[in-house]
Parts: sequence; C-alpha cells; structure tokens
Amino acid sequence: MADWTSLNYVVVDVEGNGQRPPDLVELGAVPIVDGIIGKPMSWLIHPKRPIKYFATRIHGLTNKDVADAPVFTAVKEEVLRALGGAALVAHNTHIDVGVLDRELGDWQQPEVFDTLKLARRLLPAQESYRLGVLVETFKLAEQLPEGLTPHRASYDALVTARLFVRLATLSGARALSLEELHGDSPDGGVDEASALF
Repeated sequence: MADWTSLNYVVVDVEGNGQRPPDLVELGAVPIVDGIIGKPMSWLIHPKRPIKYFATRIHGLTNKDVADAPVFTAVKEEVLRALGGAALVAHNTHIDVGVLDRELGDWQQPEVFDTLKLARRLLPAQESYRLGVLVETFKLAEQLPEGLTPHRASYDALVTARLFVRLATLSGARALSLEELHGDSPDGGVDEASALF
C-alpha cells in the first residue's frame, strides 16, 4: 500500500469579504511535496463587493488593504499553477473549495482532504476540532515565519499543513497509507492514531 507521501498536496485557505456568498479577498496556498511542507504563497484580491465590518474583525483586512489589489482574473493562471497536479487540503473544506469553485469556474477539482474530518476520525477524544484549538493543542504555530498572524490566509494554510502532516504521520510513529488517510481501512486507523496523540 502506498503511503500518504506518494501524493503531492497543496493546502489552501481563503479569507472572504463577509458577503453571501463570500467574495475572495485573500488566498493562501502551501505545497506539501514528498511529505515536506514548502513555502506559503498568498494573493490579496480586490473583491467584487466591499468587505463587511465583521469579516474585518476576523481577518483584519479592510477595503483599503485590497483597494489596489488585482481582481481575481488577473491572478487566476498563477493560482491554477500553484494548485496544479496536487490533492487539495483545507480545514473545513466546503468553505474553501466552494469559493475556489466559484472563482475558478471550469476548474477540475482535484482530490480533497479535510483536516477537520481527519481530526474527528483520528482524534476521537479531542474536545474541540476548531483550527485554533488544534493549533494550540499541538503547538503548530511555533517557529512560523515572521509576519504571519492568525486568521490570515498564509498563517491558516501553514498551520493546516502542519496539522495535516501530523495527522498523516500518526505523530511521527509511522506514515498512514492512502487507504487509511481516506478512511478506507476497516477501522479507519482510529484506535492506533488516537493512542499516539
């Protein structure tokens, strides 16, 4: 059985403008190749509609911050190159994938792994599966590059990448197979994984 490192991944996080459905204001992407986390990439995007106050309270981005940013179509090809040929990873993927589907149009969505679902399956005793709680529990924000702050796309994508690698390697004991990562093994790897975290 192939282990999880046989695939390349890109971990994504999106920040929106608080509208319904949300327009993209920032996209972060972090590659994972051969099991190694790469450098984060990010794009500020000028949204079609203004950023609402409550969205600014979460991620800190204001309409002034994105006033001179490109519209998404100007960076679309660059984003597609960053996402190309890799499985997609995000925490609570339906939000991030939903925004990407709307922005990328005829994009062929790759295989998707949700660290929220993985954590629920592999860490059944965990009290909360919110990203911030998991980051604190497993100290995933230690020694991050300077300038990254919580709830910004690069930060969230990078800590999600660290969470994914931690889950996929059973806390360093061994690498999960792709079948275990998908939950296709008879027990989904739950008992062994939860004992190791």
